[in-house]
Parts: sequence; C-alpha cells; structure tokens
Amino acid sequence: MKRTTPAQKRPRAQILTERALASLERFLHIEAVSGAVLLVAAAVALIWANSPLSESYHHLWHMSLSVGVSELVFDRPLHFWINDALMTVFFLVVGMEIRREIHEGALSDLRQASLPIAAAIGGVVVPALVYLALNGSGPQAQGWAIPTATDIAFAVGVLALLGKSIPGNVRVFLLTLAIIDDVIAVLIIAFFYSGGLEYGGFAVAALGIVMVFALQGMGVGSAYVYVLPGAIIWSGLLMTGAHPTLAGVVLGLMTPVTSVRLRENPLDALSRIATELLGLEQNGKTDHMSGPLKELRRAQRNSFRPSCACRRPCIPGWPTG
Repeated sequence: MKRTTPAQKRPRAQILTERALASLERFLHIEAVSGAVLLVAAAVALIWANSPLSESYHHLWHMSLSVGVSELVFDRPLHFWINDALMTVFFLVVGMEIRREIHEGALSDLRQASLPIAAAIGGVVVPALVYLALNGSGPQAQGWAIPTATDIAFAVGVLALLGKSIPGNVRVFLLTLAIIDDVIAVLIIAFFYSGGLEYGGFAVAALGIVMVFALQGMGVGSAYVYVLPGAIIWSGLLMTGAHPTLAGVVLGLMTPVTSVRLRENPLDALSRIATELLGLEQNGKTDHMSGPLKELRRAQRNSFRPSCACRRPCIPGWPTG
C-alpha cells in the first residue's frame, strides 16, 4: 500500500498560496526592484505635487498620526513618522553595513577610508561656497546649507537599480560618502538652523548607549531586546533638537561584527537537536517539539553576525563579501 506523505495531504489552495508567496519573495529580492520602486514613487510624487491636486498631496503629508495610551499620546504629522522614524531604520541598516566594512571590508584600511571621508567633506564645503558666491548678500545667503545634503535613499536606490554592474569597492565608496555627507548636513542643521541644542537630551541618549553596551556585555543577541535602548537613544536625540535618525547610525555602528560565543559548537548542537527531534517523532510526542525547534533557531541566529545573519545583503544589491 502506497504511503501518503504530509505534502500530499495538503489542500491545493495551500500549495498554490505557498507557490505564489515564494514567487513574490523571489521578485522582491531582485536587486533592481527596490530602486525601480523608489524612482517610480518619486516620479509620481513630483507629478502629484505639481498638478492641480497638489493641495491633497500636502494635506496627506501633514495628516496627523497619533501613538499612545490613555493620556500619554505622541501626535505628529505623517512626514515626521517617515522622515524621523522610518528613516531611522534605514540609517540603522546602512550603519550596520558601514560597521561591517570598517571591520573587514574596504573601510578597514585608513588610507582607503580617507578617500570617501575627504570626498564627503568636499561635497559639503564646495557646494556651500558656490552657493555663497552666487548668493552672498541678502536673506538668501542663509540658505547656504541647502546644496550640501546628499539624498542617501536615492543613492542606495540607484545602486540597487544598477545591480552587480557596479564593483563592490565602488558601492562601499558611494554609500560611505553619502552617509557621511548626510550626517554632516544633519549636524549643520542642528548647530546653525535650530533654536539651540537641548543638552539634557544627550544625557538620555547616553543612557540608551550604556544600556546597549551592557546588553552586549551580557551576551544578549536578540534584536528585540535592543528595541528599548534604541528607542531611548532616538528619544534623546529628538529632545536635543538634532535629527533623531542619527540614532540609527549610532546603533548601526555599535552592532557587533562577530558572532556570539556559544557554549556548544553549532554542528554539535544541530546533531543533538536533530537526534532529539527524531526521538520525539518516533515516540509520537510531536507536540513537544517546540522547545528543540526554538533552540535550533536560537543557535542558527547566534552563529552569524548581526549585520548579515540572513546570509543576504542587508541593502539590495550590496555585496555579502
């Protein structure tokens, strides 16, 4: 009698759904997709903002969104949640990749790292001087910092769109230049265009940084545990008047680049857990498998570096090394 496998017992709808989701996942992992989506979204936004419907465009960006419980409510417009909150996650990913390159990549050599740093400084100073040369007098002179910023999101989008046609060293150079340029521009805004920095916020951010180092010293490898100190750093920088997305850069550069030391060799742990799972299945105790499976996932997660634990580039089109 032919034995029916578990896969053959699955409903056809489930099989078709899994195939569709797998195809969608493969599509989203295509390097050029993210860059194309970014460029299309930018084109749509430009057309919308300059069309007769421009009022609805600006109304959307200033739409209020609130987060809180009871009387503790944090209310901000939509553009704040995108520019100051979601972009923090973006800067976190970029900071992690820069940290990895500093450890063992193209930025590990000071001579190589000095080139994008010098280029970023030149990319800030030269446009500002050109602007002042053309607008040196009058109120317009106050806008000297406008041409100093680089749109790092578009820089990454173009890199993703071009894919593997760009050498890895060029990718590292361009991304490092973009993020340093962006950080300098944020600092310019904080020091020259804000009403002054609130230094009490730095104490709050420092508390979050101390918490991160303490958790790392205890060997905590779960990313979810670092959400709280990350939020404290973000809140502290927001209190200072500086751009809170710098919290993402700080956390990214603090991310460990070596795997957590395990008490057991990963291969030994895999063999032991596999034997345990097989024994549970043979004894009909499949409902007791959740513990060994969680341990297996934990060992797998701790075996890789936080910046590349998925074994795929954290940024579309980024070389894994």
